[in-house]
Amino acid sequence: MTPGGSPRSELVRGLTLTGAIAINVANMIGTGVFLKTRVMTCNVGSPALVLAVWVAAGLLALAGTFAYAEVAALLPEAGGEYVFLRRAYGRAVGFVYGWTTFAIYKSGSQAALAVGFAIFLNVALGGALEGDVLALTVAGTRLHLSGIVVVALAALWTVALINCRSVVTGGRTAELLTGAKVVLLAALALGAFALATGSFGHLALPAAGASCEGVAESARGGLAGFGAAMLGALWAYDGWANVAPLAGEIRDPARDLPRAFVGGMLVVGALYVAVNLAYFYVLTPQEIGSVSATSSVATEVMRRFVGPAAVTIAAGALMLSAYGSLQASAIAGARIPFAMAREGLFFRPLGEVSARTHVPTRAVLAQAGWASVLALSGSYDLLTDAATFSVWLFYGLSASTLFVFRRTLPDAPRPYRALGYPWLPALFVLVSAALIVNTFHATPRLALGGLAVMVAGLPFYLYWARQRQGALTPP
Repeated sequence: MTPGGSPRSELVRGLTLTGAIAINVANMIGTGVFLKTRVMTCNVGSPALVLAVWVAAGLLALAGTFAYAEVAALLPEAGGEYVFLRRAYGRAVGFVYGWTTFAIYKSGSQAALAVGFAIFLNVALGGALEGDVLALTVAGTRLHLSGIVVVALAALWTVALINCRSVVTGGRTAELLTGAKVVLLAALALGAFALATGSFGHLALPAAGASCEGVAESARGGLAGFGAAMLGALWAYDGWANVAPLAGEIRDPARDLPRAFVGGMLVVGALYVAVNLAYFYVLTPQEIGSVSATSSVATEVMRRFVGPAAVTIAAGALMLSAYGSLQASAIAGARIPFAMAREGLFFRPLGEVSARTHVPTRAVLAQAGWASVLALSGSYDLLTDAATFSVWLFYGLSASTLFVFRRTLPDAPRPYRALGYPWLPALFVLVSAALIVNTFHATPRLALGGLAVMVAGLPFYLYWARQRQGALTPP
């Protein structure tokens, strides 16, 4: 009920299986598959190891989907990991996850994707967006707004408006954008094999002699190189859990949630391996490792069968990919502050659902607003870097809730049981923990920065927890 006593609008289960898979696939297929192969080739030194890393990272993420699928089907509520962690480990842990996700991870990622979209559009337009649209001096400080920032803000708000219409509209938009991405990657792979001159013999060659621009010597070869390549591949797969916050709006969660998690992962894994095979068919490992850091392997491969238009086509492909990832991230990310607000642990207005569209429009708009601030400030790169390690911390913690619920809810109906339990989920949790430990060892400032962000949310939690307790205490 609302404060006035009228019934409160609720979410509706309007998202189909196709839409749920599309949201996961769209969030995963961003820019990583276009940009990461060059660095990964320098990290491990051979095509066989690069392909092995793509497969290993995909299998690791797939193990995570098995755990997530069981827990999400058991608790099909809006909020995803926030719900898992709150129910298993208490409100404080759930809040820290939600705080980090809203303040930095999702909003910062969306700011970065929007700016990336604008940068790729600028490349396609030959640099037309580089000038300032607005420039003025206030109190001796020069303020300016470039065309790239204006386009980035426009991308954030068009996505927000689309996602405010209805979850069905958001799902159909994701289906359209995801379909275009899948066709694009398939066309890249098929075009390379059918139209470019190449050889599978390249797979047996080393990357020795590659220039490896910007790749540190410490991240080349051996276990350190393999670990660095794994992080690159895992970044490209990130988004495999994106449908979890939408569990409260899946039409048939018991049937569709497991299929969305696992199906989306299998589609993306197959595409990534096929595209990387195409890269190594067309280019030698040395050529791939020598691609400029300002270009991409995809662009260089396309040059071989489309000619000078490759730069424009690649920019358009990256633009489409970034926009699709932005839309998928935004539609799912808004459900986390919504779920927190519903429980009195965030700004209460964000817990309202539109009576017309049955979408948490205030949460959608608040997320877009904060992402816009980050895009304007230019600080989102620093913030998202600081939060990177926390992503796998929360992935591991969320997957570990499977073991908690198997013990505390032994008789609860389970429409899906995690494949390979307990070994595969345990392996996923252990590898997640190893990635966290490695982050503290390799980049302690990054890890400590992420911890500082999480700790910064605790005063807010204490405030909202007191407010919530006061509201629940009878007069």
